[in-house]
Amino acid sequence: MAQIERGKTAEERAIDAWLPITASRTAKWWHSAFHNVTAMVGAGVLSLPYAISNMGWGPGVVILILSWSITLFTLWQMVELHESVPGKRFDRYHELGQYAFGHKLGLYIVVPQQVVVEVSTCIIYMVTGGKSLKKFHELVCPDCHEIRLTYFILIFASVHFVLSHLPNFHSITIISLAAAIFNYCLDASLAGGPRPNVSYELRGRSTSANVLNFFGALGDIAFAYAGHNVVLEIQATIPSTPEQPSTKPMWKGVVFAYIIVAICYLPISLVCYYIFGNSVDDNVLLTLQKPTWLIASANVFVLVHVIGSYQVYAMPVF
Repeated sequence: MAQIERGKTAEERAIDAWLPITASRTAKWWHSAFHNVTAMVGAGVLSLPYAISNMGWGPGVVILILSWSITLFTLWQMVELHESVPGKRFDRYHELGQYAFGHKLGLYIVVPQQVVVEVSTCIIYMVTGGKSLKKFHELVCPDCHEIRLTYFILIFASVHFVLSHLPNFHSITIISLAAAIFNYCLDASLAGGPRPNVSYELRGRSTSANVLNFFGALGDIAFAYAGHNVVLEIQATIPSTPEQPSTKPMWKGVVFAYIIVAICYLPISLVCYYIFGNSVDDNVLLTLQKPTWLIASANVFVLVHVIGSYQVYAMPVF
């Protein structure tokens, strides 16, 4: 470890030992797999059936698989760049940016973009978690007094007030594992047969509308394949020596995670489009009408998953 970090001063090593990302470097490949699954599979997966409905079967399947392949390749590049300079680890994006663009310019280029992405994603997860919690409350207690969405978002935030005190990235592994498991449960809860009179025609009423919808669907799919902006921080939790660099266990975890992502994304995207056709909403949970227990369970699964995803994106900001 000392040889890998020999370029750092004592002060820099002390800061690394204090910061939550690098405080613990004892993670294994399966820890990186859990974190990568949690980072990638989030609220965006709920809009994938809607994206497919704006593309159609052929283009939709091709874009899904192509996006999976491209993001896997770019993630491999990030894993290799983590230790691309002998004796140094780029534990955070701004460190890699500083090496590429200079000490000051690298910060100006990288930090604003990464912070905007991570904070925006956390905001989306807070709203999604609050909506899922509100929907669950309405389903299990239909006669209860209506509570504003703001309060459910505050309840969701209060959970993270506690979780944010966890000491390091390694300590949220159980949360990431739970989030990954609950995503499988979400897959199972959305299975079923096609609805009567289902249609697979494109949603737009004109060619121009279909073109605009197609580009919007590309954005939905791009948002669903997130996670790259925390990959260096995830790899930073894995120990590394010249004989056993962190790239090998990290890449093993990434491959495992991407297999899970494919198993999650393809069923939700294609099965839900097969069931609902072009009547699917931009949030597939809103399309579910019955039974009540199924909708309530699906919202709980989403809630647990976004709790884990929020921590993966928020901890690098801390």
